[in-house]
Amino acid sequence: MPADLPPPPLHILRSHSAPVTVVFISDDNERLYSGDGAGTVTITSTRTLRPLALWKAHTDGLLGIQEWDERTITHGRDNKLHVWRRTAEPAAALGTSAAMPGLPTPDLCYSMDVNALNYCRFSLLPASAHEGAGTRAGALVALPNLVESSLADIWVLPARERRHAAIGKAQQQPLASDGGGRNATGIIMTMHLSERAHPHVSGATQLRLLCAYENGSVTMWKYARDDRDTSVEGIGWEAAWTVRLHVESVMACTVSRDGAFALTVSADHLVCRYNLITAEQPELVETSCVIHRTKHPGNASVAIRDDGRVCAVGGWDGKVRLYSTKSMKPLGTLDYHKKSCQALAFARSQPLPAQSPRHVSALDEESDDEMDDDEKAARTLWLISASQDQRVSIWPLTNFGGSKT
Repeated sequence: MPADLPPPPLHILRSHSAPVTVVFISDDNERLYSGDGAGTVTITSTRTLRPLALWKAHTDGLLGIQEWDERTITHGRDNKLHVWRRTAEPAAALGTSAAMPGLPTPDLCYSMDVNALNYCRFSLLPASAHEGAGTRAGALVALPNLVESSLADIWVLPARERRHAAIGKAQQQPLASDGGGRNATGIIMTMHLSERAHPHVSGATQLRLLCAYENGSVTMWKYARDDRDTSVEGIGWEAAWTVRLHVESVMACTVSRDGAFALTVSADHLVCRYNLITAEQPELVETSCVIHRTKHPGNASVAIRDDGRVCAVGGWDGKVRLYSTKSMKPLGTLDYHKKSCQALAFARSQPLPAQSPRHVSALDEESDDEMDDDEKAARTLWLISASQDQRVSIWPLTNFGGSKT
């Protein structure tokens, strides 16, 4: 194959009959989750590439999927967030069709009514080590406000209690010409919930909520109160910084594994980078949030590899473009999908030990789903892409170790 031609996908999954909107890979790299515009979710084994489960999780399209301990969270445009019990992997999967009979359907643990008007997926923050241990520890989940889509709420799982309501309202700037008082930023397009070490209290943390908006701006909200763990009407939440780099609505945002920086993409040709550490110093905001101009307008998805050195941008033209996150130097283009690339996910570079419950049998001991160390190492370099063409592609990448990224 000529050196200038992009490599083909290693595998192509055809489990969906509707545009694929979300993908997620488990922290042990064992399971690949995908969800489509019809509300169907498929869990695929990364060892055998056979489906482990397929079910109609929502009555409308998927906005997000994520594993949480022994649970799976799905978020749909049907204004529902469901928490499912993960199913045990079968001892031996027969056949390769996602429609084959006998695939298990996860048990539904509980659900929440949410506001999916703005197509913004949830953001999950599992409990910190000092808050609880074990697989039954709780989590915080950020979602658009139930009433106003330009504001955000934070809920506690599994209790389903709202801890913070209407984040952003206390500093909301309405449009003067808008009789309804709509927020000048427009609706929230994407968000990321995290926590930082408290600047004044040893051993304590502060919540941070990164929100990207319809008008192209990005704001980092921080909860500044120490006397209360709950808030209403956005009281106690302050904007650590706000910038507007995009000229169009932010279509996707991702944060590096270590929380050091974020990237956003839009309908424009810009990839914008935000240093989440230095931006909290007012005098450094301008230099911490920078624009990188590409030659390719119209982007729908973005992902960052675990080491923070490489990112992938999915375009409306179906191409996946790889860049150095430091210099934004192009590293290559992956060309397979015929329609917009809606979602991307890198495999974990240092996966956790396999944690999925599995039914073990004598036949399983000699089955073809066992992977040697080299195969597991190669799997850590996978990039997953999903498209409106109903396909999920698995790309084998290099580690780009020789690049001055």
